[in-house]
Amino acid sequence: MKMEEEKVKAAEEEETWSKETVPKVIRIMSTRLSQRDIISLLLVSPWLHRTLVSYPSLWLVIDLREMNNAGNRLVAALSIPRYRHVREINLEFAQDIEDRHLELLKTKCLGSLQDLESLNLNGCQKISDKGIEIISSTCPELKVFSIYWNVRVTDIGIQHLVKNCKHIIDLNLSGCKNLLDKSLQLIADNYQELESLNLTRCVKLTDGGLQKILIKCSSLRSLNLYALSGFTDEAYKKISLLAHLKFLDLCGAQNLSDEGLACIAKCKNLVSLNLTWCVRITDVGVMAIAEGCSSLEFLSLFGIVGVTDKCLEVLSRFCSNTLTTLDVNGCVGIKRRSRDELLQLFPHLMCFKVHS
Repeated sequence: MKMEEEKVKAAEEEETWSKETVPKVIRIMSTRLSQRDIISLLLVSPWLHRTLVSYPSLWLVIDLREMNNAGNRLVAALSIPRYRHVREINLEFAQDIEDRHLELLKTKCLGSLQDLESLNLNGCQKISDKGIEIISSTCPELKVFSIYWNVRVTDIGIQHLVKNCKHIIDLNLSGCKNLLDKSLQLIADNYQELESLNLTRCVKLTDGGLQKILIKCSSLRSLNLYALSGFTDEAYKKISLLAHLKFLDLCGAQNLSDEGLACIAKCKNLVSLNLTWCVRITDVGVMAIAEGCSSLEFLSLFGIVGVTDKCLEVLSRFCSNTLTTLDVNGCVGIKRRSRDELLQLFPHLMCFKVHS
């Protein structure tokens, strides 16, 4: 009798373990362990393998960052049933990923890509316009697309992207140096709900292309124009149209004047502003930002010789409760640059140097 009771108790404990404890552990794992760690756990025991595979939420990401033979690994992974609902693929700086691998995905794994929402091809320099055509045609639900540092991509690739992927809200084209204004026209016409756009070092773009974006993509919350010295106030003034903008990087905007910056100050929700090496800016422009953007948390004035202590006093008056990062290194006109002096003006500062 006692043995029977012990068996029943053991069965109940096992059922409780399976139905209550394991799901709790899985939920914790899914938020705290990387996908690579979870894959390693598959090898611990057959029971753990079966348990992990039975939870679809653990297999929504394929992370092949910086890995060798990434193209073949990706095809192999997407051929496994547990990845049939993958939502995110990260191939950032992965090696050996080419257009032909994307073609294989289309022919062998089309069903596994129907729910894909995020694709990171940063640094995958063997991917061309053809590759973008192939992969975009297989991922109709794509929302986030990043292809940083790819000089093979042209307007043709962007044309394929906007044709095939209608739901993009986050687009990173940083370092795609062969893109022209036509790409911006395509983006403006097709992605009017775009929330984040990175055009860092897309050096062939002009005011005309950028203005198309600023006029039509009014939902933008993040705009990165880092290292683009060709734009002028004609375009910069239209940044004021972006009522929801929170992040703006204008590092190296050599043609930005105080007048242009005063227009940008109309972006009341701005939280982060990088004005590093915006050499035409003076106290007038910074004071306009202080008065207009009172929620500012990050501000870099690095290398601007035309600003003085006067702008810091106005910044302190409007932004002392919010600023946590302020870089005034290289601002030779500002005399109160020591850590203690800055903390007197901005008591919540935690970071005093953004650029080295």
